[in-house]
Amino acid sequence: MNGHQMLGYIPDKTVIHKLNGTAKLIFLILLSIACMTTYDTRFLIGMTLFSLILFKLSNIKWHQISFVVKFIFVFSLLNIIAVYLFAPEYGVELYQSRTVIWEGIGRFTLTQEQLFYEFNLVLKYFCTIPLVLIFLLTTNPSEFASSLNRIGVSYKISYAVALAIRYIPDIQEDFVNISLAQQARGFEMSKKGKLTQRIKGTAQIVFPLILSSLDRIETISTAMELRRFGEEKKRTWYAQQPFHVSDFIVIGLAIVLTMVSFALFKVNSGRFYNPFN
Repeated sequence: MNGHQMLGYIPDKTVIHKLNGTAKLIFLILLSIACMTTYDTRFLIGMTLFSLILFKLSNIKWHQISFVVKFIFVFSLLNIIAVYLFAPEYGVELYQSRTVIWEGIGRFTLTQEQLFYEFNLVLKYFCTIPLVLIFLLTTNPSEFASSLNRIGVSYKISYAVALAIRYIPDIQEDFVNISLAQQARGFEMSKKGKLTQRIKGTAQIVFPLILSSLDRIETISTAMELRRFGEEKKRTWYAQQPFHVSDFIVIGLAIVLTMVSFALFKVNSGRFYNPFN
């Protein structure tokens, strides 16, 4: 299962892995804000290339994230289609220009402005998704919890989030084990089976998966109660790391890039870069 785990921490010795979890979390938050608030295409393209470079440096393999990326791609595609269906000329309103590519049917015309707007939306996904995956796959869940706590989040919430991330690979492993057991009983759930059979078989997995998850939750909560978790207002962290020079450089870089993003608001007289003027 290690070769196909979903959003699970993957130990390694890369530069990204060695960074402090708090520094990586601050970096992720600041750059996510920078990428989500701006529609400057030049900045988004630069951040996309930067994110992909970081992705390469983190030594994450495709088979480790393929399921998640495909899942995100489907919903991203649905979002792009929905944007067009509900507002096919929203780009025309934003850029105060109308260059028709295809007249279409009724109000569903295709314009350069709309394509440019939706291209910016796609770039936002390419900017932020690699950063999120890098953080989740290179940060120990316990260190992630301490990172949340250090930026002001309650340690109870921090620990709950870390537990959720830690047990996602375990839940996936349970899913695979139950799936194999169902196939042994005659339910075809591989790619060879029909789509309806696979959907029916997957639905039959959900109930035992929920039961096994509830059993795991009860075991963990009982163990935490026996250790008097939550009795004190503060707690120490076993996986907490001290800050190093490289961590301050990362935080400083994130601040600079965020300031550049906000500075472009003034350059563009707003959030949107308009090449049609």
